[in-house]
Amino acid sequence: MLSGGDEDVPDGIGMARLQWTRLPTAEADGASTSAPADDELFSGAAVESLDYEVIENYAYREEQAKRSKFWVPYYIMLKWLFSLLIGVGTGLAAIFINLAVENFSGWKYAATFAIIKHSYFVGYFVYTLFNLALVFSSVYIVTNFAPAAAGSGIPEIKGYLNGVDTHGILLFRTLVGKIFGSIGSVGGGLALGKEGPLVHTGACIASLLGQVTCGCAAGVAAAFRAPVGGVLFALEEVTSWWRSHLMWRVFFTSAVVAVVVRSAMNWCNSGKCGHFGAGGFIIWDISGGQEDYSYQELLPMAIIGVIGGLLETPIESSFLAYGKQCSLSDAHTNPEKVSIGFTPGALFNQLTLYITKWRRTYLHKKGRRVKIIEACLISLLTSTISFVLPLLRKCSSCPEVEANSGIECPRPPGTDGNFVNFYCSRDKEYNDLATIFFNTQDDAIRNLFSAKTFHEYSAKSLITFLVMFYSLAVVTFGTAVPAGQFVPGIMIGSTYGRLVGMFVVKFYKKLNIEEGTYALLGAASFLGGSMRMTVSLCVIMVEITNNLKLLPLIMLVLLVSKAVGDFFNEGLYEEQARLRGIPLLDSRPKQIMRNMNAKDACKNQKVVCLPRVSRVVDIVSVLQTNKHNGFPVVDRGQNGESLVIGLILRRHNFSDFVKPASSKGKSIDDIHLTEDELGLYLDLAPFLNPSPYIVPEDMSLAKVYNLFRQLGLRHIFVVPRPSRVVGLITRKDLLLEEDSNTVTTELQSTSVRGLLNGKMLGGNAHLGRPLLDNLVIG
Repeated sequence: MLSGGDEDVPDGIGMARLQWTRLPTAEADGASTSAPADDELFSGAAVESLDYEVIENYAYREEQAKRSKFWVPYYIMLKWLFSLLIGVGTGLAAIFINLAVENFSGWKYAATFAIIKHSYFVGYFVYTLFNLALVFSSVYIVTNFAPAAAGSGIPEIKGYLNGVDTHGILLFRTLVGKIFGSIGSVGGGLALGKEGPLVHTGACIASLLGQVTCGCAAGVAAAFRAPVGGVLFALEEVTSWWRSHLMWRVFFTSAVVAVVVRSAMNWCNSGKCGHFGAGGFIIWDISGGQEDYSYQELLPMAIIGVIGGLLETPIESSFLAYGKQCSLSDAHTNPEKVSIGFTPGALFNQLTLYITKWRRTYLHKKGRRVKIIEACLISLLTSTISFVLPLLRKCSSCPEVEANSGIECPRPPGTDGNFVNFYCSRDKEYNDLATIFFNTQDDAIRNLFSAKTFHEYSAKSLITFLVMFYSLAVVTFGTAVPAGQFVPGIMIGSTYGRLVGMFVVKFYKKLNIEEGTYALLGAASFLGGSMRMTVSLCVIMVEITNNLKLLPLIMLVLLVSKAVGDFFNEGLYEEQARLRGIPLLDSRPKQIMRNMNAKDACKNQKVVCLPRVSRVVDIVSVLQTNKHNGFPVVDRGQNGESLVIGLILRRHNFSDFVKPASSKGKSIDDIHLTEDELGLYLDLAPFLNPSPYIVPEDMSLAKVYNLFRQLGLRHIFVVPRPSRVVGLITRKDLLLEEDSNTVTTELQSTSVRGLLNGKMLGGNAHLGRPLLDNLVIG
């Protein structure tokens, strides 16, 4: 800092050669200055853009210069070590969640079945009270300790990897709330799953080590025991930028998770895990089922895909109230407008949207107590439906099963499996509706997928369960508990898939057709129609069913369901992100952007600039009156004209691994300065980004969009077209060779090789000189 009143201010510390650009003079236009801010766009939610760009300022270069030649191998080994730790941590978290859910469920069902032999009402009371206690613990943790742990977390993580940080999603307390909240909500029997929260859990663990993408893949690998599917899920669904070396680390992390989970399962097979048994980690082995299929079955299979696309077709919705700023969002979002459109067959998402909007507008604004009461009432409703409905169905006689099939009818109380004896008058009877309701969702899906269990379920029971579970899933979605949509979607899809399978078996009258195969295809179709995943979902379904022969059929229903869904709108996670006010940038720009230029996106924009040498009081005033996170820094050239010398950020972080944790951090209002400190001067040159990305004002907005998204940028300067060309870079100019003997870097291009003689590329010789000594005016 410089003492106040000193007019002869030194030029400060020299930087790398800057790309100077003329700025429009705001004073000449008579316009006051304000600022370009991306964060004011997101008035619909507490979100903030992320800084993925490496800021090569003086502080960064000084740190790089201090590193030894062993830094690069050390850096690489550290990343692999972090990947290992993420895999182990995520695997252990998944083991803990599964053990807790399975044991809580086992104790609940064992106690309920034992009590209802003596008193139906006491059994109902104990069953309901058990579920209510678990759900209450979940909603209490979320509302009072970790609000960001509500929901699946996948839309927020997808937004984070797209460049948008929702405050609180990766905090340690969110991790704790996600783990224990998932145990309560899933163990309490609500119509939701733990697989989506496991993805969020993996991301939270990975964020501690700066490897969020690895955490997402690890979460899927742990949730479904599908390591390859986890890698493809991270690639297809959540990441916006992908590099080959990242692929290796993600694959390694998923493999570590698979080893940890497999070790835990082998240990639990010895009976040391309580009620944790075959129903623990998801794997629905149907390798002993249908071996082949005929062309006649392709039509009903395609129909299953159509049903999946229609039942989950999202509706047009937009809840963002963007301000009028210079942003890519302005090119395809109507500011300050909330619109809702409807598409045919979008029953699930329409109902979900109505309820969620009502919750946010009226219910959840009344405070935490209302959120807790709401979740408890839904728990009571779910417990009552799952307990009472099976009583309305008559018990059926146990079918004849093969001696070596491993199927027991009825199964012992409190254990996983088919054929539940629920309030049946005879020993060799079972209740088909209770077989679905009185199981964990993993076990219920395994029963629906099971092979060689013809006529286990009646059509009336399946329709009853489909209607009731579908309704409960709609109502439960949006409550203040951790909630995933994977398993509920599989439950719904496998139910109507089995219904179609029953029809095919009856119509074609062939012995080699399995109802469980159609249940699997129904599950794939529902997930494909809702989440619009294809490759990753296909691999996940193959891995969790252990049946590669069904791969062509799964591909068929996924393609059909995705095509039907895409005809109407975007996927479920995109719609949820929009509902939460997370402005995702799609993979491709809108068609209208091709007829717009960069200047069109900056209409009515006023830019706040900071002089290179500024008084502290002026900087504090700008930070207090603006919520922007980037400010152009300008200086005067030799002819007195205004030149931009870089971009200064509100916050600075030079860590190689950990991005700023998603927390609001320290505010400018929390910093208290004395009068003497406010009167000092600060040279911003060492801290600014000397080479921000710059585009001419007449560049196509579509090209700006691609540049912004593919590079993970937060700010782009829009300037008048440059007046002269300094040089031209081609592909061969970017091919570098490193000489291990001289430790120098050489360009392949002979046209520029001579310029490097005696110099290091990006050398530090100029860093000690004043910045303005390098000023060049064209």
